[in-house]
Amino acid sequence: MIGIIAIHKSLGYLILMGNRRVMVGVGVSRRTATGVIVATVAVLIAVGCGLLSPTAEVVAAGDIAKCGTEGDEATAELVEGIDGTVLALGDEAYPRGTAANFEECYGPTWGRFKGRTKPVPGNHEYYTEGARGYFEYFGEAAGDPKEGYYSYELGSWHMVALNSNCEEVRCGPGSSQTRWLKEDLSANEDARCTLAYMHHPRFSSGEKHGSTAGGVEELWEALYEADTDVVLSGHEHNYERFSPQDPQGKADPEGGIRQFVVGTGGGGEGPMSEPIANSEVGTDGTDGVLKLILHPKSYEWEFVPVEGESFTDSGGAQCH
Repeated sequence: MIGIIAIHKSLGYLILMGNRRVMVGVGVSRRTATGVIVATVAVLIAVGCGLLSPTAEVVAAGDIAKCGTEGDEATAELVEGIDGTVLALGDEAYPRGTAANFEECYGPTWGRFKGRTKPVPGNHEYYTEGARGYFEYFGEAAGDPKEGYYSYELGSWHMVALNSNCEEVRCGPGSSQTRWLKEDLSANEDARCTLAYMHHPRFSSGEKHGSTAGGVEELWEALYEADTDVVLSGHEHNYERFSPQDPQGKADPEGGIRQFVVGTGGGGEGPMSEPIANSEVGTDGTDGVLKLILHPKSYEWEFVPVEGESFTDSGGAQCH
């Protein structure tokens, strides 16, 4: 609520902002005080109407909680000190994503941030039929249990959470998820910046799983055609950043998608082989989280390692 409550040449100008009353203009000329009021109200109205888009903050990682280990406790300490939305990138609760795994392993650590978490499911969640433990734990925040994909707005960014378990929820050409994604992106084509996230990485230098094709490639095709800026994934238990590229792995500095693999939430290390094309930096020995600052027309990233580790990575880029 914004309003000018009173204007008085001797008492000044009283502005109500929310529940706060602010006196402006006491001891100054009426012309000066009026100018201050006009400028202040203009800014407040612009913010209230979304004309000045706020900056948003995100902290992300996947492959997180395993009872009997301390990795997720260390990364949870990092999340504790970072404001903003938590993106849980799948394989949140080992070994099978059961209700007990979530309550006993994930709950005491990353579960503290459940109220600000926007998750996607990993393959370990589907070791329990229908990923029932995952959907019951996160409730409405996880989307429709038959789908596991959804979208929302964060600051001035359009955010898309996808289900890359393509054997469980189809991702290929003509699938419900691919059709939904294209329609969602088309309906939000005016968004200046777009970020998508899913568990399986389209590209990875990891030794255990490596790059993922199949339905994930179809999802990438739709994201690429809609000028998506950033894709986050987990699955490989390491950190890797790629330069912008197309769904076939061809460098595209102008219109490509920048992918981050952030499987460093605490579920154990995953060795990396020789870097594949367009891989810019990576590490397979450091747990941590990715912090993103989402500006109206750009973004900044920083990999924050757990205490005692020194590897980090940071930078920034403009949206398409």
